[in-house]
Amino acid sequence: MDAAKDPNPSCKLHTRLRLWEFADRYIFEPIDGLADLYLSVSRAGGSMNLVEELPPRSPSTNPKVQTVYGVIGVLKLAVGSYFFVVTDRDCVGSYLGHAIFKVTGLKVLRCNDSLNTSSEQKKMESEISELLDAAEKTMGLYFSYDINLTLNSQRLYDVDDEFKSRPLWRQAEPRFLWNSYLLEPLIENKLDQYLLPVIQGSILVLHVIYSL
Repeated sequence: MDAAKDPNPSCKLHTRLRLWEFADRYIFEPIDGLADLYLSVSRAGGSMNLVEELPPRSPSTNPKVQTVYGVIGVLKLAVGSYFFVVTDRDCVGSYLGHAIFKVTGLKVLRCNDSLNTSSEQKKMESEISELLDAAEKTMGLYFSYDINLTLNSQRLYDVDDEFKSRPLWRQAEPRFLWNSYLLEPLIENKLDQYLLPVIQGSILVLHVIYSL
């Protein structure tokens, strides 16, 4: 049995997304060929749904756009929701033939239906900024789009095809899933292809050279 076998194609994680920042919503456009639907997120309250096309654009409403490499999750607070996305990654090696990436850049997308900047909101925004700084400085955040990094190779060889056909987040061992709590809103919305499991740890890649 091949533990590195690809999962169900309909559950494969998006590896590259074009993030459009419109005045009323964020749009995640898959640019990896895995799906035709876009993820739309309301900037007013953080509600999510899949759409078939981008909103109309004009020179006066020209949105910001950039490439991102995954959604780490959503933090829901009293003053709004905050989406954490990966803006930079480094490939640091492979595990059972699948690439492993280190998170090297994060961005927070604010979804808040309040137009007033109250003292409570300012305080919360400051705490969110500190949280982002802490997350960016956290050593050893790693992920893979194809392989479960929360299980060792022996356990991966022992699992059956049914287990490997599950979305990657459902295969993960919760004890080792760094962003388990942040993924819950995406799980509730059944957005399997956007659910990027992240672990915290360290990785050592050894290159063995054989000589005769």
